[in-house]
Amino acid sequence: MKRASVILAGCLLWTCASAHEAIVTEYAPPAVGPYSQGILAGDTLHVAGQIALDVATGTVPGDIELQTERVLQQIRAIVEASGMTMANVVATTVYLADLDDFSRMNTVYAQHFPDPAPARSTVEAARLPRDALIEISAVAIR
Repeated sequence: MKRASVILAGCLLWTCASAHEAIVTEYAPPAVGPYSQGILAGDTLHVAGQIALDVATGTVPGDIELQTERVLQQIRAIVEASGMTMANVVATTVYLADLDDFSRMNTVYAQHFPDPAPARSTVEAARLPRDALIEISAVAIR
C-alpha cells in the first residue's frame, strides 16, 4: 500500500492511497447483508457487530457465557485475519438483550483482553438479530 506523508501543524500524518480493504475469515459467520466482517482502513480495523450465530443451524444457541465466548472467538478470528491480535483492540461496543447479564458477560469478556483492556461501551438493546443475547463490535489499531 502506498502512503504519502503530510505535515500539518508540526505533526506528521499518514494518508493511505487506497481507502479500505475487506477482511474476511471462514472462522466467523459470513456477512448476511451488505456489510463486511471487518474493514481495514489504513492501520485501523473496524469489526462488524458479531452475534454467536451457528452457521450450520442458523440459530444462536447457549446462555450468555457461551454466546459471549463464541462472539469473542469470532472477533479474534477477524482481528487475526487482519494481521493483528486482541492486544490491538482499542474499543468495543457491547449490546446486551438484558443488562442483568452484565456481570456474567464481563467475566468471560475479561479473559479475552490483555491489560490495558480496550475502552468499552455497554448498552441494553431492545432486540438483537436472531434474538441473540449479545452482540459485540470492535475497533483495532496496528
